[in-house]
Parts: sequence; C-alpha cells; structure tokens
Amino acid sequence: MSEWLVLTLAMAAACAVVLAIVVINHRRIPEDDDPSETPDVIEYMTMMIGVIYAIVLGLAIAGVWEARGAAQETVRQEAQAMHEISARVEVYPQDVRARIRADVDAYVAYVVDQEWTHMAEEGELSEEGTALLEKVRRGVTDYHPANDFEGQAYQPLVDQVALADDARGARGQNAGATMPGVVWFGLIIGALVTVGLIFTLQIRRTGRELLLAGLFSVLIAFLLFLIWDFDAPFGRGISATAAPFTDLFPQLTP
Repeated sequence: MSEWLVLTLAMAAACAVVLAIVVINHRRIPEDDDPSETPDVIEYMTMMIGVIYAIVLGLAIAGVWEARGAAQETVRQEAQAMHEISARVEVYPQDVRARIRADVDAYVAYVVDQEWTHMAEEGELSEEGTALLEKVRRGVTDYHPANDFEGQAYQPLVDQVALADDARGARGQNAGATMPGVVWFGLIIGALVTVGLIFTLQIRRTGRELLLAGLFSVLIAFLLFLIWDFDAPFGRGISATAAPFTDLFPQLTP
C-alpha cells in the first residue's frame, strides 16, 4: 500500500472520528446548557496548532542542518584521505611517487572544477570522477613494494584509498535532496493551516494587526525557504563547499 494512501486514510479516519464525537456530544447537550460557561475552543486550538507546527519546523530545520554538516564532514574526510595518499607515497621510488601524485592531483582538480557543478545540477556523482578515483586505486594497489620500508607504507595507503572511496560514496548519497516528499507535504499544509488561522481570529484592518499578520506570514515563508535551501547540501545557496580540497591542495587552486 502506498504511503500516501495510508496517510490519506489515517487523516480521513482521524477527522471522521473527531467530527462524529462532536456531533454525538452535541445531541446529548441539554437545551438549557449555557455555552458561555465553557472556554472558547478556538483560542485553544489556535495555540496548539501554532505550537505543534513550530516544533515540526524546528525539527525540520535541525534535520537539514545536520545533513549539511554531515555532507561537509564527508568532503573533509575525502580530501584528507587523498592528501594522505599524496604524502605517504614519499617512500616509493620517484617515478611511482610522481605517477600516483599526478593521479591524485587529477582527481582532486576534477572534483573541484567539474564534479562539484555536476552534483549541483544532476544530484549525483559523475562517472569520470569514479574512473579517476579507480585510477588512483590501481596506481596504489598495483605497485609491489621493493623492501620492508615500502611494505610498511603499502597497507596504510590502501586503507586511505578505501577511506576516500567510502567518503566519496557518502558524498554521492548526499548530493540530492534529503527531505522526503511526505515531510514537505506536512510542512506546506501546516503552513497553510497556521497562516489561515489568522482569519479565524477576526483580524481587522488596523495597521498593527496587518503588520503582525504580514510579518508572521513572511517568517513562515522564510523558514520554509531555509529548509529548502539546506535540503540539498551540495546544490543550493548555503551548501557544502570544496574548501577542504582547495586547502589541502593549494597548488591546484587557480
């Protein structure tokens, strides 16, 4: 069963139960009942809806901010692993060292100059970047250490390649939007309901009330935009950057 169908049925069932209870309870009220003796339910419902929606907004903002931080951390791990590979091959012969470092530089330059834009536009990693990382892997694993000193450096180099590959995979998983569609549905419907409650409170056309209503609507719109902007860690304004690569490989920076 589709999650959207389950959601629709659950919402319809909850609404039907509440309305049925209200109708049944209304029929049991005696004719001499004075409704002024009970508190106004409109104010209570307005307050509770506002509080619940504020909690949902806060959780959504915290979730997308955490996802952005995790995406930036994977970039740092990937850049650090590539830097370690470039540094640890110092013990290898000059020709092998130069070849591996050239492969690392080519991969980093491609990630910074081209793959970053590809991730922002397509929401996924590029095949060229994967091929360049595989070339680095082959350069490291295909070399046979000539002595014990080189042999001690071999396994740590292989481990760093694995770390870079793992971090790259995590970067690819974070390349697209992270917020599920059903959450966006709840956020948008909640915003419409919350703003719509303004009209149930008999808002008048005084300058103060219009100003507050406008500011409240602007605040809701801003918070939704903030969630949308953070939702794609590599694709929008406040996004994760390639700074770890450029910091560790300054020679590749134009």
